[in-house]
Amino acid sequence: MAHDNHVDSFGASHGNTKSYVLGFLLSVIFTAIPFWLVMERVAGNHILGNGALIAVLGVCAILQVLVQVVFFLHLSTSSGQLWNSMAFIYTVITLFIVVVGSIWIMIHVHDNMMVY
Repeated sequence: MAHDNHVDSFGASHGNTKSYVLGFLLSVIFTAIPFWLVMERVAGNHILGNGALIAVLGVCAILQVLVQVVFFLHLSTSSGQLWNSMAFIYTVITLFIVVVGSIWIMIHVHDNMMVY
């Protein structure tokens, strides 16, 4: 009996061809949209303001990460994936603390520097 979705002894699910193709297409879309917006802006056509452009780039980046996590890393909320999901959440929280903390330190160092 052949199955498209396989689960190994550690509870990790392997996707089928349809899920990989859908993940690939979504990845291409979430890469092409920011690329097109930035290239059009470079060419001189101001489609969006700076704030809106950064917001669109950020949303596409977050969606890109979610596509990678769901379609290629196969992380889900199932009981077999609990430890993998917890490790991923811990990694995201640690990354957030390091990035936000670094930016906070750099801003305060810049504000407290003596300028001659």
